[in-house]
Amino acid sequence: MNIKEASQKTGVSSAAIRYYEKESLIPAIDRTEVGNRDIDERILRRIRFVTQMRNAGMSIESLRRYIELFDAQEDNTNEQKAILQEQLAVMEEKRDDLQAAIDHLNFKLAHFYDHMASTEAELRALERAHQDKLNDEM
Repeated sequence: MNIKEASQKTGVSSAAIRYYEKESLIPAIDRTEVGNRDIDERILRRIRFVTQMRNAGMSIESLRRYIELFDAQEDNTNEQKAILQEQLAVMEEKRDDLQAAIDHLNFKLAHFYDHMASTEAELRALERAHQDKLNDEM
């Protein structure tokens, strides 16, 4: 299939597929006699994998290293697993940060009126104190 068909089938833009090929994230794509890319199931699977890992936040460098290990002849499963574990740790940290922000917003919403009333009173008092200070300095 050509790159347009592969793009439609994977949901990945043609430009991204070209980029993945340029960055060696997918194998070099065979060409037809007229020079069009001829994408087979092997390439489609690699495009999907790369897309999933990029969606998971994996850097191009880490992904390239993982793929180099995968494509190597020797057994690199421990190093591959280490790369995936490192990415999982990064994602879990981001998830925890996001959950803390969600929890904070939920608290603010649950206590909106109580919190807003006291905060507004504090801000008004600070503003009055500031104005009094400015008036005293004149």
